[in-house]
This record gives sequence, C-alpha cells and structure tokens, in this order.
Amino acid sequence: MRCTACGAENPDANNFCQKCGFSFAGAGATQAAVVPVKTAGTAIAALVLGILSIFTCGITMIPALVCGIIALVQISGSSGRLKGTAMAIIGIVMPVVVIPIIAILMGILMPAIGPSRTLAQRIVCGHNLSAIGKSMLVYAYDNDGEFPTPGKWCDLLIEQADATEKQFTCPAAEQKDTGSYAMNPAVEKMGINSPADMVLIFESQPGWNQVGGPELLTIDNHQGEGVNILFVDGHVEFIAPEDVPDLLWSTYE
Repeated sequence: MRCTACGAENPDANNFCQKCGFSFAGAGATQAAVVPVKTAGTAIAALVLGILSIFTCGITMIPALVCGIIALVQISGSSGRLKGTAMAIIGIVMPVVVIPIIAILMGILMPAIGPSRTLAQRIVCGHNLSAIGKSMLVYAYDNDGEFPTPGKWCDLLIEQADATEKQFTCPAAEQKDTGSYAMNPAVEKMGINSPADMVLIFESQPGWNQVGGPELLTIDNHQGEGVNILFVDGHVEFIAPEDVPDLLWSTYE
C-alpha cells in the first residue's frame, strides 16, 4: 500500500505508514490523521545495555539480548507505530560479537602485561637502592667518611639520613613486611674510601639490618634474571646471574 501523504510503500496489513505515521482509514483511504511514529523504549534499552556490556565485561549482555528480542516483537506487531529495529539489532549483535573480540585481544595482550610489570618492579627496586646510596653518602659525610654500623644500618639511615622504611623493600619481594637488602660488612673499615666497584648494598633474603656477603644474595625477586647491586661509588647495576661471581666483596679478593 502506498502512503498518500509521503508516497512510501507499506505492507497491506499496516494501519499506519512506517515512514511518516500517516493513518490508513482503509485500502482506498485518501485522508486520515497523522499519528507520530515512536521509537520503542525496549529498542533504546537494548542499544544502551549492549554498549554497556562492553565496559561491564558482559554483565549487561543478557538484558541487552532480552530487550532487543522484545523490541523486535513489539515493532513488528505495531503496524508501523513503533520504530527502532536497527537499535534493537545492534543491541543484540554488539555483546555477542564485540565481547568475544575483546576477550581475544585481552588474551593477546595479557602475556605482555606480566613482563612489563616485572620490569617496572625491577626499576623501582633499583631506584630504592639508588636512594639508599644517597642516604649512605649523607651519613658518611656527617660521620667522618664512615658508613653506618652494619648491624643497624637500616635504622641509622632512617634516623640520621632521611631514608624511608619503604625504600628498604623491593616491590617484587614476596615478603613486604621486612627489608629486602643487606649491607656488605667489608666496607665498614674503609668507609667511602673503599674501592668504587665494591659491593655496598645488595638484594638479599628477607630481613632487617641484614649484613653479609654472597651467601645472602638472592635473584628470586626478579624471576632469576638477575639482582640489583649498589656499589660504593653510588651507582646501581642489575647484575645477571652469570656475572655475580665477578663482584668485588672485599679488598682481599
């Protein structure tokens, strides 16, 4: 049936024009009141819920599908008085199609997130040791070139050199309620006059005010890839496991 108001073709069973809402008084009607076409509320709801399902990990997926199906039924039985078929279809299709795509992308990206987090933790650990090295120098300059007493070096740096307790814990360490570093006792006698490339502070087994040598060193914090070392001259290096035996621990080596 052709609408006499706008010229659009409509199914013969329609009482209203799908395009302009013109009311058909009968197949041969030439004049009737124009009734506005409304968008089905369920179609709008389906579209909104479909979009939200992308940001809610699919929580609104089922409601979007239900609203979309109901909207299509309502529109098809409204004789042209309701519109929104495209909205309803999008609300149905979007969560079904987009969410699996997002899941696939997450599966691709997740493996890259782990290494990035590991690298970030390694960098923070290095910054911790660098800050400790600065505190060591501050303490030494205030104490005739001597480093803190090994048995209480953490406490002394906090008390006298503005170090913070947080700086003594590696973010990658499993135990975060205690220290992650140890001091090489061999530097105590010579202080800042110790060889520049001698180990000063290193990543160790968990403990506070720890003192020792290679027996305490650990590479577990960084998946066995290496260990952060603070040297007497204040620089920090990430040392690979195969290079650990070459570290200078005392002047007698």
